[in-house]
Amino acid sequence: MRRFRYEYGSGPLHALGLAASFALTGYAVLRIAGGPSPLSVLLWFVAAIVAHDLVLLPLYSSIDRIGARVLRPARSPRAISPLNHVRVPALLSGLMLLVWFPLVLGLSDPTFRANTGLGTDGYFARWLLLTGVLFAVSGIAYVVRRARAPRAS
Repeated sequence: MRRFRYEYGSGPLHALGLAASFALTGYAVLRIAGGPSPLSVLLWFVAAIVAHDLVLLPLYSSIDRIGARVLRPARSPRAISPLNHVRVPALLSGLMLLVWFPLVLGLSDPTFRANTGLGTDGYFARWLLLTGVLFAVSGIAYVVRRARAPRAS
C-alpha cells in the first residue's frame, strides 16, 4: 500500500474514483458521438472552448479586477468585503443567462413554440427579476454581516 501511494500519489480509493470518472466520460462521449451529428457536437465544443478561453475569460477576469479595486475592503482585518457579495449574484445571474440565453433573448421562439406550444415572452423579465432578487438577497446579507461585525477601535 505504501508503494502504491508513493508511485500514484494518493490512495486506491482516489484511483478507483478517477477510473470511474473516466469511464463515465467515455460513455458520455460515445453516446454523443453516436447521435445525429457528431461533427456538429465536436464543432460546438471547440467553439465553446475558444469562446470561453479567448473572449469570456479575459472579459470576466478584467471585470473582477476592476471590481476588486473599486470594492476594496477597509484596512481592518475584521472588515467585511463587499466584493463577494457582488461576485456571487453576478456569477449566478451570468450562469442563468448562459444556460437559458436562447430563451431569455428570444432567439429560439419559433422552435420553442413548435415544440412546446408556448412562447418565450416572459423569460427576459424572469431573468431580470431573478437577477434583482439575487443582488437584493446578497445586499441584505452584506448589511446583516456588517451590522453583526464587531466594531474596530
